[in-house]
Order: sequence, then structure tokens, then C-alpha cells
Amino acid sequence: AYLNAGLNLMYNGRRFHSADGLADLLSHEIGDEPPLYQIIHNRQERIEFAFTHTHNYGETYFSFVNGQYTNDGGTHQAAFREGILKGVNEFANQSFSGDDVRDGIVGSVSIRVQDPVFDSQTKNKLGSTEVRGWIVPAVKEQLVLWLHQNPKAAELLIEKIKTNERIRKELASIKKDARERARKVAIRIPKLTDCKFHYDQPRAKRREETTIFITEGNSAAGVMVQSRDVYTQAIFALRGKPLNCHGLKRDAIYKNEELYNLMKALGIEDGLEGLRYNRVVVATDADVDGMHIRNLLLTYFLRYFEDLVVRGHLYFLETPLFRVRNKKETRYCYSEAERDEALEAVRGAETTRFKGLGEISPHEFAPFISADMQISPVMIHNLGEVTQCLDFFMGRNTPDRKQFIIDNLATEVI
Repeated sequence: AYLNAGLNLMYNGRRFHSADGLADLLSHEIGDEPPLYQIIHNRQERIEFAFTHTHNYGETYFSFVNGQYTNDGGTHQAAFREGILKGVNEFANQSFSGDDVRDGIVGSVSIRVQDPVFDSQTKNKLGSTEVRGWIVPAVKEQLVLWLHQNPKAAELLIEKIKTNERIRKELASIKKDARERARKVAIRIPKLTDCKFHYDQPRAKRREETTIFITEGNSAAGVMVQSRDVYTQAIFALRGKPLNCHGLKRDAIYKNEELYNLMKALGIEDGLEGLRYNRVVVATDADVDGMHIRNLLLTYFLRYFEDLVVRGHLYFLETPLFRVRNKKETRYCYSEAERDEALEAVRGAETTRFKGLGEISPHEFAPFISADMQISPVMIHNLGEVTQCLDFFMGRNTPDRKQFIIDNLATEVI
């Protein structure tokens, strides 16, 4: 419906309708969190685009080609970003950098083109180079016109860009100090056991399979290092519970050694173009501490690298809670219900409750990170709800959160 404004769609007895196309898409994604200025929206014969800025970091885009969602972007998205930069600079008669103009942006672009060329069989990244020639001027010209017609929104946009510029300059010295510290400690990134192939190498074999597991401590990391595929699987070991980043500015990354090393390991300091692994998998223990570390890492990614999550690169590894076995058969169970079923099926079985990944031998663990591993994608259905959830669960203690904990307190001990 968002890609075909005005069209009524009936599906399973429900009616879907969008009057303003991509502007409605952004309004839905942003949710209740008000943008810094009204959504800039333009619809032409071959292209429709919309964007605004929020208080979040990074860039978030939803791009489409002939109705196909291109979650990895491509040449049309790059041209859209370039058109925004050129349009803003022409309007303001300035030479703002792309990072300053686009940090905090949420945008969407949809184009119609004959015989599109995609970089992969899944058609999630456009490779057609000729689209740049008409997308950049189309976006730039309409943006300049819109800004002249909406001076209040234009003023807020320029103010946001200048704020980004000031923050970037303040971060420059902090970044330099962090890099100097890292250079003195080691040439390699500490706690990273790397793989051979990487996602940011377009011609690398098996690049789509590249995965980094973020593990909890050296014990779990040691098991995974011995079980992994050295060509496509990397391991990053956390030293303990990472910093709760909620409410902190971006300089927190550079002041915290572990978060800085994780960012460098992923290659995302300057955007997702440098992402070294297609799948970023959080692999913590299946206990309360493990769940807490999951939430802390999720907060880190949502706070500073939201686009990593939006584009579908973040996952949680599901590991077995129980092992049920006798002399002839062994079953691994991911829930109490599976354990109970296994106990009924396997006669004379003994049950082991795994408290941590380090308790599983490398030989046993190998299937859990094989091609058939169980991983759950982290999905965002509404960007506006992200801020509300982080405020509630990761922010300061409030009476509402206390009551929520009381209402949802687990009374059964596993």
C-alpha cells in the first residue's frame, strides 16, 4: 500500500490503504516519536522519496525497486543520499559533509526502472549504475524547491546539520585518542578470532555465510573457536557485562575499550558499507545473566547502529537448555516442553541442564553453529517504539517498571 498510494488492498478480510505513500511509511516507522521537522516528501513518475531527521544516530533507509524491497540498498539508495547532500548544500550555500547532513536521517526511496540489474539472486541490492544520472538531479532539484517553500522546516534541518557538525568535531579528538590507545595495545583487535572471508569483500567466496559470534567470556569463546568454520565464522569474546549505553552520547563508544573494539571488529565505525560479517550473532548463556547481556548488546546496536538491525544483520543464537540421553540416544532440548517430550521418548534417560555454553564440549557444540543452527533474527516493526522500549527497560528505575516486574515475576525455578 505504501508503494501504491491511493490503492485499496484487501487481504484476509482486512483493508490496507495509504494516501501519502512513502510519507506514511516513515510516519509508521517513526511512530509516536516526533521527527525534528515535517517529513519531506516528493512523488514523480519514476521516483518517490521521503525523509526526515530524528534524535537517533546513524542513517536508516527503506529502499525499493519496482516494488521489491532492497534491504541492502544499492545504486539507487546511494544516489538518493547524494541527491540529499547536494540539495542541502545548494540551498544553504554551504559545503556540509555527507556525514553531517545525513546523521540521524530516516528516509525511503522507491524507483521504477526497466531491466534492473541486481548484485545477488535475492534482489536485495541494486547494481544498475545508470540510475545515478537521473536520481541525483531529481532528488536535488525537488529538495531545493521544497526547502524554499518550507522555511521553518528548512531552518530546523540546517540546525540539525550544524549540531551534527559540532558533535563530529568534538568526537574527533576522542576518536584519535581511542585509536592511539588501541594501536599501543595490539595490532590486532583484542578478543577477536577472525575468519578468512568477509562480507565487505564483494568477490569473496561464501560472503553471505560470514558470521561473527559475540560470546560471553573466554570459556564459551574457547568452545566456539574449536567448533567453528574457520572460513566464514569469527568469534568476539566479551570480558563481562558490557556498558549500558542507553542515554549516552556517541563518545561513550570511544571511551569504553570493549565497545570500541566490537565496533572495529564489525567494521561499522563509518557506516554499514564496511560491515565485515553478514550475520552478527549474539551468543550468550541461556540464563538470567545471559539474557541481561543480550539486552545490553541490543541497546548498544539500537542506540548507535540502528541500521544494522533494520537491515536484518543482527541475530540471537538459540542454544539447548537440556541434554536428554541414554546409552543409545542423545537429544538436545531448547525448552522445558521439548525436555519433557524427550524424557517420554528416551527410556532410562538422564537429564543435564546446561548453565553455560562453556559446559558443552567442542564436539557436541559444532552442530549448534553449523549451517542448520537455530538463530532468531532481531526485527524492528516500528522505529518509534524502539525508543520507548529502551526508555522503559534500560533507562532509570520507575514505578511503572517496578510494577511490570512484579506483575511478570517468574515464580517457577528451572
